[in-house]
Amino acid sequence: MKNKKILYWSIVVALAGFLFGFDTVVISGADKQLQQLWGSSDLYHGLVVMSSALWGTVIGAIFGSYPTNILGRKKTLIIIGLLFFISAIGTAFATDSIIFSIFRFLGGIGIGASTIAAPTYVSEIAPAKDRGKLVALYQFNIVFGILIAFTSNFYLQDIGENSWRWMLGIQAIPAFVYTLLVFGIPESPRWIFEYKKDRAQAISILKQINSDAQAEEEIAAMEMETAQEVKNESIFMKKYRKPLLLAFFIAFFNQLSGINAFLYYAPRIFELAGLEKSASFLSSIGIGIINLLFTMVGISLIDKYGRKTLMYLGSFGYIISLGLVTTAFYFEWKGMAVPLFFFLFIASHAIGQGAVIWVFISELFPNKLRAAGTSFGTSVHWVLAALIPSFIPFLFKEIGTTTVFAIFCIMMVFQLLWVFFKMPETKGRTLEELSESLSNNN
Repeated sequence: MKNKKILYWSIVVALAGFLFGFDTVVISGADKQLQQLWGSSDLYHGLVVMSSALWGTVIGAIFGSYPTNILGRKKTLIIIGLLFFISAIGTAFATDSIIFSIFRFLGGIGIGASTIAAPTYVSEIAPAKDRGKLVALYQFNIVFGILIAFTSNFYLQDIGENSWRWMLGIQAIPAFVYTLLVFGIPESPRWIFEYKKDRAQAISILKQINSDAQAEEEIAAMEMETAQEVKNESIFMKKYRKPLLLAFFIAFFNQLSGINAFLYYAPRIFELAGLEKSASFLSSIGIGIINLLFTMVGISLIDKYGRKTLMYLGSFGYIISLGLVTTAFYFEWKGMAVPLFFFLFIASHAIGQGAVIWVFISELFPNKLRAAGTSFGTSVHWVLAALIPSFIPFLFKEIGTTTVFAIFCIMMVFQLLWVFFKMPETKGRTLEELSESLSNNN
């Protein structure tokens, strides 16, 4: 029963990932339609219309730690649901590119904040032995949202000249359901202990998760960590340099794979590879299915074989698949070659970076600084996620698809080296143990 409670709470919170995935990819179906509707240049379309949500995500990631700490994990998750709901309704009824971009920006804030609050919450309620798979439910829901968005776009693409309004507006339904469900979860016991200083309430929630003895052990570990805290600590102190660099590089390499650039422009890329419009949308659904299946594989393996092993698998897969994509565009192979190579790329991402990133970042910092540290890592992720897709239409035109994907491939070689030389394994260790080992207290 107690494990079922943890699973239920984790699933509810992870539904923020569904909204994240849906919101991120749904715009791909409206890409060309919006550019034609508003007569946007490639640069304006990329920087403003297509990437407005990503710029909101940057703001959400940078500042999301403040409500996550001050208001609590639960209230922040509720606010995130409201932002997604307002964004869906606003974009569906937008009358020009500016209004559209403002409401997409609000949804982006929700995405950015969710990448802090959701993994932080789940990591703080999960037992060490199950933490990887439970936090990775957030990633599972991201890719499930991506699949549903691709599928929704496929079925809504031909319903009329305003099909894009339906594509974007339908997200209001899951946003409303998610917001209602979050009201029914408890607050994080670690937040209650650290920020409300309420030991009794923290123990009460921990006893719903663990045995009485285990709850007392966890509280004792929290008290020991709290006793070692220094007033006005910051993630930028020298003692936290190691976890800070780890958070930076996993986020940096995540986006230098080209994953968001591809998800935002999948139909356009497939059309450049010679597929018809309908086939490009259908291939996008294939991407969503592959992403979902291999995310499930990653979740099933992450606590058994560890984060580092999955990153090795993903890195090798990235290098092979991106090398093949680069070759295909260089020799102008037409037909299904490029989609098949991208299926391998997505599988590599799903089993590696996709399954690992939110888990790994949420494990690196002590309780008091977890939201701030997660905010830093996700901010790096989202700044790059905003910049790279913003320039993709321009870069495809100016330097060509071959060069763009070759750059992504080379960056994944560097990721492989980073995993080998610098990335530690974090599986099966309590958050307090990891905090002690990764922080330099000398």
